[in-house]
Amino acid sequence: MVPLINSANCQVAGFVVATVGWILTTTSMGLVEWRVWYVENSALLPPGLVCVGMWKVCVYHQVSDHSKATLCQRYGYRTAYLPLDIRVSQSLLLIASILGLLGRASIIFALRNAYLGVVRGNTNFNPLVTSGILNLASGVCISIAVVWNYHSVMSEQGISFPPSLSIPFKPNTQEIGSAFLVACLAAFMMLLSGLIFLSHKFSAATQVHPQTSDM
Repeated sequence: MVPLINSANCQVAGFVVATVGWILTTTSMGLVEWRVWYVENSALLPPGLVCVGMWKVCVYHQVSDHSKATLCQRYGYRTAYLPLDIRVSQSLLLIASILGLLGRASIIFALRNAYLGVVRGNTNFNPLVTSGILNLASGVCISIAVVWNYHSVMSEQGISFPPSLSIPFKPNTQEIGSAFLVACLAAFMMLLSGLIFLSHKFSAATQVHPQTSDM
């Protein structure tokens, strides 16, 4: 019974990490501050701030000392003016969210077995390993989106927004925003949870089947 309890405690810790990572993943998808553009006064746009997200772009500029004007435009998969990195990152983050959700469902099943004392035989489906693989895959998808976004910002790549938005192709300066940091933390936690599940399973397997030396 003690090994089962210790196993369940490790699984609970991994479940908490995976849950927080999944919440951060879905949160980062909705945030608009993936790229922060600083635009100076121009013929197209007054001085202000442009935040480019995965699903929408928002333009902020000062109207008076006490008010700001905000214009947001949503876009989707088939938006023609989006660069390749944003369109691919949209898919990667959606896939990461789905994989993370499936990983949580798998570890809930494993926790149920651990707390009920259910010992499964040698089957093709192991919820602990499955959850670890799903979470690792989710973390990899988020990491690719994060690295690609970072590269686009550091190389100062532009976006051909439609004329109705009056946004220049490139800003005067641009930097990564808070959504990028949230996604980085999400990727770390998803990768960590996957490693927790897989390493714990490997450790348990070596304890059940210890190596013996010939006498």
